[in-house]
Amino acid sequence: MTTTYAALLRGINVGGNKRLPMAELRTLLEGLGHDGVRTYLQSGQAVFASGSGDEESLAVELAQAIEGRFGFTVDVIVRDHAYLKAIAENCPYPAAELEAKQLHVTYYSAPPGEDRFAELDQAAHLPEEFRLGDRALYLYAPDGLGRSKLAVELSRPRLNKGLIATTRNWNTVLKLVEMTGS
Repeated sequence: MTTTYAALLRGINVGGNKRLPMAELRTLLEGLGHDGVRTYLQSGQAVFASGSGDEESLAVELAQAIEGRFGFTVDVIVRDHAYLKAIAENCPYPAAELEAKQLHVTYYSAPPGEDRFAELDQAAHLPEEFRLGDRALYLYAPDGLGRSKLAVELSRPRLNKGLIATTRNWNTVLKLVEMTGS
């Protein structure tokens, strides 16, 4: 049985660092034996179908292939369509009423646990706020991610220690659901 996945690459093609052309990423994924390979934007999203492996082994395989081909390490999270769809459907915010720039999802390699965020004073950051989901964090930032002080706090290494974390805006969240579902 074939499953469709999205690979989320962290920190590529940002500020001229870790340049990874999407055409080469598609070729790399095809070379790993995956089908239906497509990419979205230049910031590290690829969709592919695979009949073998699981999310974790596929992420490791892709990260190793990128390092071997391009000479740099990239954190990779792989999630299947069912997971991505559930993340969109379980959004605790009124996504349809918000601008896409106001809502973001941080995907984690494993559940972050509420205790990581216990010392964070959420009230001090209002109206910005976050809520945890399944290996994800939903961030409401009314002025956008670039102006979000809460996003800066949430990206601190002490909060993400031992985890891969990568953030996508709501448009990308929905596009990945669409792409993995077709």
